[in-house]
Amino acid sequence: MTDISAPLTGMRFSKGHGTGNDFVLVADPDGDRNLSPEQIAALCDRRRGLGGDGLIRAVRSRHVPEGIELLESNPTAEWFMDYNNGDGSRSEMCGNGVRVFVHFLISEGLVALGAGEELTIGTRAGVKVVSRTDTGYRVDMGPWDFIYPEAREKGMDSLVDAVGLPVERPALSITMGNPHTVVALADLEALAGTKLTEAPIVTPVPPFGTNVEFAVPAQPLVTDDVGHISMRVHERGVGETLSCGTGACAAAAATRFWAGSDAPDVWAVTVPGGVVGVRFFPGPDGREHVELSGPAVIVADGVLA
Repeated sequence: MTDISAPLTGMRFSKGHGTGNDFVLVADPDGDRNLSPEQIAALCDRRRGLGGDGLIRAVRSRHVPEGIELLESNPTAEWFMDYNNGDGSRSEMCGNGVRVFVHFLISEGLVALGAGEELTIGTRAGVKVVSRTDTGYRVDMGPWDFIYPEAREKGMDSLVDAVGLPVERPALSITMGNPHTVVALADLEALAGTKLTEAPIVTPVPPFGTNVEFAVPAQPLVTDDVGHISMRVHERGVGETLSCGTGACAAAAATRFWAGSDAPDVWAVTVPGGVVGVRFFPGPDGREHVELSGPAVIVADGVLA
């Protein structure tokens, strides 16, 4: 560990992932730990720390200002997912991280959740309802929308330049409570040839930055009423990750929009770390919601030396 993590000696942690999107997880029910961005970045460092795309702190909502606000209208949201990117920067939420967060709560004995049961949790992107399944978890990610309303008519709203692409590509910006910019590529060869070690340049970039997804539609796009796409992602504050749950939802939403009114509501999104499911359905608020489904795994528990 680096020197900046020395004050954390003795802190218990877990390591988990959802389709390869990996996290350091810390249980802090009473909100006693105030981890600095520098400490989080040190813990997530893959060479000198534990390694992770981000850090998730499990804290009761009443100990977090954003959680207190959510409890006013959602009193069952006892637990808050305090999420930071691997560089220490704060993020609204993480789709794969939500599943791993709930799995962590269960493994720590902080909640009990059987197959088919639901748990409401708080995030900086609002409350999320998580259901346990026989193979993992599914999450009502809430409504999706266009970051730029005019994109509904134009179909595109920005240009993306990335190493490995011969020219800038048109893109569509989607919000899932956090920002995404989706680029369609023609084939898997172009997807593999795009270099994501450097952050893609998005013009114009959304106000709080953006995650950038590169998506390739399958041929045929739809099989047995399920749409299929392959995706890679560069996450703001992290770099390329093996998976991104909100990014998979955004990529499916963009591809479905481009495909037109006959496009299906159910999608399988292949990412380097596996496959996640995405489903569009009418939400209780009258808006179209997105459900994300996939596995969650805890791979290790330990204590900082």
